[in-house]
Amino acid sequence: FEHVYFARPDSYVFGRSVNEARTNLGRLLARESGVDADVVVPVPDSGLCAAAGYAEASGVPLRMGLIRNHYVGRTFIHPQQSIRGFKVKIKLNTVRNIIEGQRVVLVDDSIVRGTTSRKIVGMVRAAGAREVHMRISCPPTVSPCYYGIDTPHRDELIAAQHDLDEIRDFLGADSLAYLSLDGLQSAVGAGNGNYCYACYTREYRVPPPSDKAAYMQMVLKLPGDGQPVQS
Repeated sequence: FEHVYFARPDSYVFGRSVNEARTNLGRLLARESGVDADVVVPVPDSGLCAAAGYAEASGVPLRMGLIRNHYVGRTFIHPQQSIRGFKVKIKLNTVRNIIEGQRVVLVDDSIVRGTTSRKIVGMVRAAGAREVHMRISCPPTVSPCYYGIDTPHRDELIAAQHDLDEIRDFLGADSLAYLSLDGLQSAVGAGNGNYCYACYTREYRVPPPSDKAAYMQMVLKLPGDGQPVQS
């Protein structure tokens, strides 16, 4: 998920450029799940590199049909849906003259809960898009991360509870496609074996805790009585 979302695009993870990896994600996504369209619109900022790669590989022009307010933080980290929904509204604005009457490919890095993507699809439709095709530059997130990311409950993950058609209908998109796991591994250069794919495969490199108390003991290094370890 560092290559997909968290890392800065000008950084390197395991010696590989994040910018180039994300662009490769988009190129492979276009090859796997291309669609007839008029414009490719990235969801800024995390979808920018993948959208550039998608546009390059598909030959569909890249246009900045969504403008981001950079004074608003990342939405999926906030635990309350009311806060996430409000922040989507003030985080992004549509550019109607780019979107109106067009068949739009929306490229984003991931879908976690689905609520943010649903609002974005609705905004693009409200701006007059003729079609909206959602393309995601990673596989479906089907399992929580126990290593510090805000996906604590499996029942919050839309792909863990619903199939592709159900997610597409929830988003209100004309079509939906994710990058395959093989595509992700190819794009990031996964041959060195350093990457964890548990959120996509449910196969954890370290066995996950069975309950919240065990999880907190693992993360905070608490003994069984719940008191911090004395150094």
